Amino acid sequence: MLMGCSSDELMLALSTHKIQAGKDSIAKKLTLQQAIDSRDALAKFIYGSLFDWIVEQINKSLEVGKQCTGRSINILDIYGFESFKKNSFEQFCINYANERLQQHFNRHLFKLEQEEYELDGVDWTRVEFEDNEECLNLIEKKPLGVLSLLDEESNFPKATDLTFANKLKQHLGSNSCFKGERGRAFSIRHYAGEVPYDTNGFLEKNRDPLQTDIIQLLSSCTCQVLQLFASKMLKPSPKPAASSQPGALDTQKQSVGTKFKGQLFKLMHQLENTRPHFIRCIKPNSKQLPGIYEEDLVLQQFRCCGVLEIVRISRSGYPTRMTHQEFAGRYGVLLSEKQLSQDPLSISVAVLQQFNVLPEMYQVGYTKLYLRSGQLAALEDRRKQVLQGIIRLQKCFRGYQARSRFRELCNGVITLQSFARGENTRRRHASLGKSCSAVAPEIPDEQLREIICLQSAIRGWLVRKQLKMHKLKQSNPVNAKVKRRSGRKSSDMKDVPQEQVQALPTALAELQRRVLKAEATLGQKEEENTALREQLQQYDAKWLEYEAKMKSMEEMWQKQMASLQMSLAAARKSLASDNTPGEPGRLDASTAPHLYDSEDTMSMGSRTPGGSTPMKFLNIVPDAGSGRESNGSLTAVNHLTKEFEQRRQNFDDDAKALIEIKTTQPASTVHPDVELRKLKMRFETWKKDYKTRLREAKVRLNKLGQSEVEKTRRKWWEKISSRVQ
Repeated sequence: MLMGCSSDELMLALSTHKIQAGKDSIAKKLTLQQAIDSRDALAKFIYGSLFDWIVEQINKSLEVGKQCTGRSINILDIYGFESFKKNSFEQFCINYANERLQQHFNRHLFKLEQEEYELDGVDWTRVEFEDNEECLNLIEKKPLGVLSLLDEESNFPKATDLTFANKLKQHLGSNSCFKGERGRAFSIRHYAGEVPYDTNGFLEKNRDPLQTDIIQLLSSCTCQVLQLFASKMLKPSPKPAASSQPGALDTQKQSVGTKFKGQLFKLMHQLENTRPHFIRCIKPNSKQLPGIYEEDLVLQQFRCCGVLEIVRISRSGYPTRMTHQEFAGRYGVLLSEKQLSQDPLSISVAVLQQFNVLPEMYQVGYTKLYLRSGQLAALEDRRKQVLQGIIRLQKCFRGYQARSRFRELCNGVITLQSFARGENTRRRHASLGKSCSAVAPEIPDEQLREIICLQSAIRGWLVRKQLKMHKLKQSNPVNAKVKRRSGRKSSDMKDVPQEQVQALPTALAELQRRVLKAEATLGQKEEENTALREQLQQYDAKWLEYEAKMKSMEEMWQKQMASLQMSLAAARKSLASDNTPGEPGRLDASTAPHLYDSEDTMSMGSRTPGGSTPMKFLNIVPDAGSGRESNGSLTAVNHLTKEFEQRRQNFDDDAKALIEIKTTQPASTVHPDVELRKLKMRFETWKKDYKTRLREAKVRLNKLGQSEVEKTRRKWWEKISSRVQ
């Protein structure tokens, strides 16, 4: 159904084979195994042809609208090396392809690399590696190679897989990479290890028979793709002798091994024309499971693939290579001094020495300069800086050239325009003159004279006006006075001697100079007066600010003084109440906290000005007995009250004097900030001392009250105890 043919025709093509005998054809029935092989050959042919057709269609679709530039990046993903318990013809072909690609790998990374060092005279110690050239000769050498012997046996009609194995052991037994086994088996020592092969099916898979009956069946199918495949197989051979004979298609058919070898050589030829980069895939374990790492297996792969030798060559090799001409042409501009010798080798060595490249980091060959990795970074950075400087210089020079050309072009355009405008003006003037000469005879002579007189009068008035304005600009008030005086006394000037008349201009010049000097001085004084007025306004603003501050301080002092006065009044009241006959010397408990709160209120207020040395008072020592102690405490409180009133009066007077100082002293000698700071310091010092003495008085009063209470308690206890007794 998929092929588009009848099942009977397909069954007949797979089970019989037509043999041409002269003009007659004989149909030979195939055995079951031969029919199975024929079926498999048909399936392989359809699969391979379909794969090639799909690739061709994809390439055609990608080539639409694109030009072939000759530059491309190709990725070759090869199948890994295979070694199973039973290895047949397929594994042999895959391992043969891997051997050829390994030889390509060795050639580029070992042979060509080291040959280039040796041919260019580089000091190099050769690195030994395992070469698989002998294994390749075993497989593809003619006439005694595995593929040659396989094709030879495939052409014999009575050959079997056993005869093929015996022939391999007979001709290749002396080769070190070949090892004969019992029966139909043999082994080949590949670069990745020894692999045993079973020759069972080698000959049939190599022949891959596709009979002409099957090809004709495909050409008669309704599927166009199969018809296309069959038409390619039925194309006449380019050799006329072969195409004229019957059965030429079968005789020209190549074996699978020969086809595979040809395709492999075509691939290698394409790889040789490219610059290869290799990626090695290492199998971590043989169980194909994640998270398992077998060290021996990985190390074996490293050794077989030549990775260790590649690492050794890379560490001791020189990956960066440039010819002397390329290096000198690219980095020769970095030399600070011009070299006498201009040959590329000398320039290259001079550049390396100038940038202090160590001798072990490069090698100078006959034709190339060999550098280790990372040595061109500094040269590239310096070259980039030099090129940027050159570009900036070129930019400035090109700009200068463009501006010069533009100025020349503008000057040429202006000159051309001036010539054109002059020519136009001359033409207009000539035409105007002709028109005036034509109109002039018609005007009477009297009218012409009147016009000329009017024009002369107007021009004279304009000239006199300009002269008068010019003289007014140069004149000054002194000159005007001199002119007025000279006008008034013009009659007297006639009697003045000639010498004085001659000295008059000199005197006038001197007067003018003095007037100019006086005007300059006047302007300078006006500027000074303006500056002084500005300073005066600033001082006025400052005084207003000082007055506001002093008023606020005075209000704050009054509040604090009132608080202190209230505290003292409360203290006196408590002392008066404590000195009653019933309870002498007792201090009310509600009074002492009130006094303490007053002190804290005074200290927590805003900081007010003050400060000179406070008045010193003698420490009040309490006398013996409760009466003396109470009288001493009352005396101390009275002293504090008097001192408070006196200090309050003093600070009020100082504040008023500081406010009124503006009217008593000039602004230049007053320093309000200094005076305010001193007054503030005095007030703070007195306040601290006064608070200390208040606390001492409070402590004395508390002690006095406690002693009186204790005496009362004793008397009460004695009375109670006597009653109990």
